[in-house]
Amino acid sequence: MSDPILIEQTGNVVVWTLNNPASRNAISDGETIAALEDAVSAVNQDPTVRVAILTGAGPAFSSGGNVKHMRDKEGMFGGTPAELRQGYRHGIQLIPKALYHCEIPTIAAVNGPAIGAGCDLAMMCDLRIASTTAKFAESFVKVGIIPGDGGAWLLPRAIGMARASEMAFTGEAIDAQTALDWGMVSQVVEPDALLDAAHALAERVAANPPQVLRMTKKLLREGQHQSLDSLLELSAAMQAIAHHTADHHEAVAAMLEKRAPDFTGD
Repeated sequence: MSDPILIEQTGNVVVWTLNNPASRNAISDGETIAALEDAVSAVNQDPTVRVAILTGAGPAFSSGGNVKHMRDKEGMFGGTPAELRQGYRHGIQLIPKALYHCEIPTIAAVNGPAIGAGCDLAMMCDLRIASTTAKFAESFVKVGIIPGDGGAWLLPRAIGMARASEMAFTGEAIDAQTALDWGMVSQVVEPDALLDAAHALAERVAANPPQVLRMTKKLLREGQHQSLDSLLELSAAMQAIAHHTADHHEAVAAMLEKRAPDFTGD
């Protein structure tokens, strides 16, 4: 098997490309799950990386779970109910945990269909840009199962409960324009412009101080479940750190001197 994920870093931006077009970039096999975990772990430990872009090789973004493996009860889809439960917990559910704890901002460049767990994979990213050929389907009911990878948590946070319920209850796909109208994606572009648009957005994000980016993402994550008082306490502690960074001093100096800042991550 070729590398399940291709990794390419340009400057402060890394691109992760799901690399199994024969399965339409299914993500339920152990190799892909481990590769995604490793990719996140690597950027969490690498201060030179400020933004990650996730996309798919070939015409699809991701088909989610491998339906042929479901039919044949292979891999994580085989065994008793107890074994299946463990297969999900120690298999595909590791992906939302990894991406949730990715310290840098992530952008899904959705190049084609994002189906089932593939739709949820896009929702695991912080930002989403879609090709005009993209479509999104929370289609688990169509194969007689439930969103086993966290989709019931992810999708309502992206588009609201009513629209998430419509997608989950019908299993029907929406096109890229509908995804834009619903706020699921922030841009829709032609296929040959997708990666350029994703890089342009990534560069706008990466232009900011890297330590502050990571702390800002952490605060956004914590704000989803903490009380206001708790979040304010965490914000005060992180702000104290931010004020003592060299990048903060550079940002203030550059603003007052009317020049572009040069952030080093210090």
